[in-house]
Amino acid sequence: MSFELKEAIVAGLIGGAIAAALSFLINHFVVPFPQSIFDNSLGNGISGFASGLLSGFIGVYLALKKVGKASAG
Repeated sequence: MSFELKEAIVAGLIGGAIAAALSFLINHFVVPFPQSIFDNSLGNGISGFASGLLSGFIGVYLALKKVGKASAG
């Protein structure tokens, strides 16, 4: 397995774990308990957007950081 692929997988797993924790915290503390199917869908959409944004940012950031260190050293 290539270095870049290995680091991308690790960064993706770290970003996914952080995103899952963020999604849980948003659903538990920020979005109130849904009273209807629409409220449930809206809450899931909000937490999914926030966790996807964070996991994408962290995944790309960590991958670029690792690849940058490998090519500099």
